[in-house]
Amino acid sequence: MKARVSEVFKSIQGEGIYQGISQIFIRFYGCNLNCRFCDTELRSYQEYDVDTLSKKINSFDGNYHSVSLTGGEPLLQIDFLKEFLPRLKNKKIYLETNGTLPDRLSKIIDMVDIIAMDIKLSSSTGLNDFWEEHEGFLEIALKKDVFVKTVICNSTELKDLKKAIKLMKNFNKDIPFVLQPNHFELDSVLMEKLFKFKEFSLRFLRDVRIIPQLHKFIGVK
Repeated sequence: MKARVSEVFKSIQGEGIYQGISQIFIRFYGCNLNCRFCDTELRSYQEYDVDTLSKKINSFDGNYHSVSLTGGEPLLQIDFLKEFLPRLKNKKIYLETNGTLPDRLSKIIDMVDIIAMDIKLSSSTGLNDFWEEHEGFLEIALKKDVFVKTVICNSTELKDLKKAIKLMKNFNKDIPFVLQPNHFELDSVLMEKLFKFKEFSLRFLRDVRIIPQLHKFIGVK
């Protein structure tokens, strides 16, 4: 069993509510979506078997919070993860995911600790809606520590935000909700939209935060 991995590196988490913590990142190659705001270029990969990747992770010093499974979309390589994650049983596992593959999440939910779940708004991504997939995914993810983030662009429409809020509210008003500005469009106009969206979201959810991508500002991966 081998996985396609673009890179393995140590850095700080740049997104969401765990921003600033030290992590080992495993960037898996490939994604099932093609969002128009995507900022991750995956042009090449190396194949790792379970033993080789485990040794690679263990080669880093132990001064980090967790191991981040990111991409791309890590859950596309679910068969590898089922074999690999038990090798990391003494490490905290942080899953970064687009939230569209609930059946795959269910196969490893007991082996992850933190889930950073995207909600993909069609007016942001330029893709179709994934409301059914997101609903099924969040229901499973709530078994663990989960927060939801969504990218806000100049094109993002309030009607899509309302659907995301309704989905989260139906499960739990306390789920942290991160509004992440599209870094390519970050200006005063987009920030004004973000503040309005935050104010609206707080009518229904208790924990709503505007969090840009820290790593883009400080020039790290």
